[in-house]
Amino acid sequence: MSELASEHEAVPERESMEFDVVIVGAGPAGLSAAIRCKQVNPDLSVVVLEKGAEVGAHILSGCVLDPSSLDVLLPEWRSEETPIRQPVTADRFFVYGPEGAVRLPNALMPKLMSNEGNFVVSLGEVCRWMAAKAEALGVEIYPGFAATELLTDADDTVVGVATGDMGITRSGEPGGAYQRGMALLGKYVLVGEGVRGSLAKEIVERYGLAHGREPQKYGLGIKELWEIDPAKAQPGLVQHSFGWPLNLETGGGSFLYHLEGNRVYVGFVVHLNYKNPYLSPFEEFQRFKRHPDIAALLEGGQRISYGARAISEGGWQSVPHLVFPGGALIGCSAGFVNVPRIKGVHNAISSGMQAAEAAAAAIAAGRSADRLSTYEDGWRDSPIGRDLRPVRNVKPLWSRFGTGLGVVLGGIDMWCNQLLGRSVFGTLGHGKTDAESTEPAAKHRPIDYPRPDNKLTFDRTSSVFLSNTNHEEDQPVHLVVKDMALQKRSEHDVYAGLSQRYCPAAVYEWDETNAADPRYVINAQNCVHCKTCDIKDPNGNIRWVPPQGGEGPVYASM
Repeated sequence: MSELASEHEAVPERESMEFDVVIVGAGPAGLSAAIRCKQVNPDLSVVVLEKGAEVGAHILSGCVLDPSSLDVLLPEWRSEETPIRQPVTADRFFVYGPEGAVRLPNALMPKLMSNEGNFVVSLGEVCRWMAAKAEALGVEIYPGFAATELLTDADDTVVGVATGDMGITRSGEPGGAYQRGMALLGKYVLVGEGVRGSLAKEIVERYGLAHGREPQKYGLGIKELWEIDPAKAQPGLVQHSFGWPLNLETGGGSFLYHLEGNRVYVGFVVHLNYKNPYLSPFEEFQRFKRHPDIAALLEGGQRISYGARAISEGGWQSVPHLVFPGGALIGCSAGFVNVPRIKGVHNAISSGMQAAEAAAAAIAAGRSADRLSTYEDGWRDSPIGRDLRPVRNVKPLWSRFGTGLGVVLGGIDMWCNQLLGRSVFGTLGHGKTDAESTEPAAKHRPIDYPRPDNKLTFDRTSSVFLSNTNHEEDQPVHLVVKDMALQKRSEHDVYAGLSQRYCPAAVYEWDETNAADPRYVINAQNCVHCKTCDIKDPNGNIRWVPPQGGEGPVYASM
């Protein structure tokens, strides 16, 4: 196949490039797949598309790295200069109340919860290092190019992807700097866009990959990087908590990871199946920092960076079918996060390797653009499946019974899996989607959150500034409201405009200047690409699509 026909005679045809393997997303899954392809067969032509301005720009994770998969992919890494420098030196778990905390003995934790042998890292820096490894093997990496369209043949088989057109004005017409997107054609396409990626979402729906699976569940993770007083720094300390400021009906918790250089990651996760539309995950995070223990740690420090992203939490029973005609889902596009461990990078790396091995073997056998069945059939018996299966009921138990009893039952279930190799609960379902879990505002009371002091707590606008987010304003809004009348009738009138509160970047607001006709304002230039709106809107009425390539946050050391 050479050039693809354009959709309209006035639009120039796309130029096309052909590869053996096309990979969407330069995260740990995509880069691992690229590296593995070249390790298996150096002659394979492999390309990686990355929507961020540079590799790592859109990468956000806790992150405590389990190196088990990296040891398989790049066993020489431990003898090299890498960004994986800070081993975990201490591991603590707490239940927080408003004024104090109770530490849970480590002996109560199942072995899988231990962070011994793990590392505190910036995942963005790790991805940049992995990208250099991939390029040294001959992989082509194109940052700043968002894959926005699936390319299929007459049989509806995926044969490649197209990057978005550049220079489209807000009116939807080509501007003076217009540039047609490229078509990248491959024998196989591996999609590793991260959580709730637009192409992965389309693929799951188009090819029925969620059939027979539980709904995917999500959390919203919000994170800040602080430089603190050297006297308070404890490099390698890893701390997790649950409880205050969330009530017992709302799932979530905090993380606190000390790096080298007097830096600390402070983060908070709210499970997006919360009921109260007045709840604001961003404000709950700011309130969390007012806890005496956290306030004392951060006092006199400086906030350096901020970011937010959704986290897939459905686990074992929510992973969709992974293969489609012409390719496969990898990493967080597939949903391989281990929720109680708050880890997914090791599984992302493993999934990239497995998909790459399946693609390389298929190409060696003279196949192309079919289903990579060995990847689909093998992951549940692989290290990924062995990691996810023992914790499959933790999220459903937490959702059904709340934080108190749910966490206790989840712990018991993990111990049963460790000691007996099975669960007393079988495999529980998730039931509702996170959007369906939201209740009308009439059932709840507004939450009075304290004002920021701009020392310890902050507002959304100043936080977005620290994410280095930038979008060209003269372009189509990449947050698509399908039915504005429905948004007013439901999201505003029934759910009290909850998008103003679930969004951690001040993208959405209801202008009530005219109370009889409130106006929905979308500040798309603030978007940090967390995808929460695409998940939590009660009617599924907001669709996130990629903006022009390279735009969005540029996370530093996150």
